[in-house]
Amino acid sequence: MASELILGIETSCDETSVAVVRGGREVLSNVVASQLVHSNYGGVVPELASREHLRAILPVLREAAQRAGVSYADLDAIAVTEGPGLAGALLVGITFAKAFAFGLGKPLIAVNHLEGHIHAVLMEADFSSPLLALVVSGGHTHLYLATRTAQGAGARTTWSYRNVGKTLDDAAGEAYDKVAKLLGLPYPGGPWMDALAAHGDPKAVPFRSAQIKSKATGNRASKLSREAAGWQDAVRFDLSFSGIKTAVRRHVELNAMQPEITARAAALRAAGLATARPSDEAALAATLDHFDRHTLDLIAGFQASVAGYLTRTVFAAAEHFGARAVLVSGGVAANRELRRRITAEAALRGLPVAFPSIALSTDNAAMIAAAAWLKFLARDFAPDTLEPTPQLRLG
Repeated sequence: MASELILGIETSCDETSVAVVRGGREVLSNVVASQLVHSNYGGVVPELASREHLRAILPVLREAAQRAGVSYADLDAIAVTEGPGLAGALLVGITFAKAFAFGLGKPLIAVNHLEGHIHAVLMEADFSSPLLALVVSGGHTHLYLATRTAQGAGARTTWSYRNVGKTLDDAAGEAYDKVAKLLGLPYPGGPWMDALAAHGDPKAVPFRSAQIKSKATGNRASKLSREAAGWQDAVRFDLSFSGIKTAVRRHVELNAMQPEITARAAALRAAGLATARPSDEAALAATLDHFDRHTLDLIAGFQASVAGYLTRTVFAAAEHFGARAVLVSGGVAANRELRRRITAEAALRGLPVAFPSIALSTDNAAMIAAAAWLKFLARDFAPDTLEPTPQLRLG
């Protein structure tokens, strides 16, 4: 009898992760090795990411198996991220997974990274479909209408996805990181923006909705694109974040903030805080000493605008498509302001909402193993010719 164990491998960007999940829900282990080397460059360097994956993947695999208390022979299948992501990073994970699965004589399952993020929520929550799923991270901002169906004599569950909105330019998390870099914050900037925003006044430096191009919401898809997708509903809920990023840059220029930003970045490096994380309370307190009230207000205003924009778009889409619940996943799903706003709006509407646990918000292999479970039951295995698909779509 199958032990229902799927080993997942995730290497789409700058996190090397291996996890063991039982039956698509029970996480026995979920090991993530973060690549701190990118903090020296203010962003992910693809070649360095690939090299770090090569160094980390075998030790991470061994640790994941040890934590789960399983042997490799106990596994039923190996799941790996096929895309989207960085080509070289994906190649490391796929090549390793193919060789590992072949050596064990186990089936290989290819998983879409975006579907993995949705299953990071579904593995912990169960709602009636259709669901409106927001996948929001440093590389993605997508809205999906997710529908569950049961097929076959055993009434096995399958999920189908329809993309009903996406960013037209920067992803939300990318906008966070770019604004953080502009203001001299450590990398990765998103968590730092979230932590520092709590110490500012979001109303002191407001951003108009036009600066976030809110007119992008509710665009009508072309007839050709509707026919190609096989659906008739013309309304899309696309987003844009380049406007608010430009607005912050303009604010910095108009207020002659660049000299203090340059000095702040140098001071943070000198104090050894350039590679610190805001979860370290001592590091957060020390970092706050380098920020003036105006900059903290600017950060708070940026975060309030982005979180408000995402919240409005999510619930406009949920109402339009008759969603029975809202799911929010991806790295930005850990953002406290976004969680607060979406939770509050869902309560007002009487609509169920779910977020992944913080550990499952960022890129991780547990979500890949969870998404692979239904594919395993359907015997939807990857061919030996599996290759990375950096621009892979979902729905």
